[in-house]
Amino acid sequence: MPSGLRRFQESGQSHFVTFSCDRRQPYFATPELFDLLALRLEGMRRRFAMYVYGYVVMPEHVHLLLSEPPRATLAEAIHFLKLSFSKRAGARLEKPGTFWQKRYYDGNVRDHREFAIKLRYMHRNPVRRGLVMRPEEWKWSSYRHYALRESGPVEVESQWMASDREAQDGQTKRIFLRPG
Repeated sequence: MPSGLRRFQESGQSHFVTFSCDRRQPYFATPELFDLLALRLEGMRRRFAMYVYGYVVMPEHVHLLLSEPPRATLAEAIHFLKLSFSKRAGARLEKPGTFWQKRYYDGNVRDHREFAIKLRYMHRNPVRRGLVMRPEEWKWSSYRHYALRESGPVEVESQWMASDREAQDGQTKRIFLRPG
């Protein structure tokens, strides 16, 4: 880790993570590459038993709002995501070689207000950049999950997902506890 860079992990806080393509070039040049990153993000979520609260994949960088992995470091999870994407992207890359910058930015999210600000920032990023007119038009973000309750390639943890899960668990318990 570079000198002076401090990471505050094992805090139980959410993390706002940003990482970029090498030299911040727009290497996400095809829908297939955007889709692949979303699939590998879901693979990371499952492998490291993490929550993904929000994400957006932009042409030259990625923003994530995540929980900490319970049995690994955030650095290990991000390394897995970047490496598994690069290995699978292979021949689809226009320019072979290094796809990602080595480092990533990680900031702890300390409260609900900061969480909402980071989530809004991510979801508005494609609109601010002129890639789409409205956030729901950008396929590679968690916006549609929050706005339209759509399921996508990445399981996004949200209040309504938790409520649905609790309702489902309650129904399951009632089925098994029913007298018989």
